[in-house]
Amino acid sequence: MRIRIAALTAVAALSLGAAACTQAEQDEAQADANRAAADTGDAAQDAGSALKEEAAQVGSAVSAGAQEAAQEVDEATDKLAEKADDQKAETARDTHGN
Repeated sequence: MRIRIAALTAVAALSLGAAACTQAEQDEAQADANRAAADTGDAAQDAGSALKEEAAQVGSAVSAGAQEAAQEVDEATDKLAEKADDQKAETARDTHGN
């Protein structure tokens, strides 16, 4: 959105510059448009860097969450296996006791 606004500003500056009466005014309008375009490029680059950093942080958070979930699943399956072993032993004792 900022890029479009800056681009429109540059176009408007050029249009006004073209309508100006003197060459000096046209040159000044062109310089203003060039400065606006350069500022827009810097802002876009800064935004891109910020987005990359945020994406890396989100990726790290997702990875940590996935590892934690996997560990919880592993612990839960270990507990279920232990309960199943206990039930088998109890069933074997009941069968031998009768």
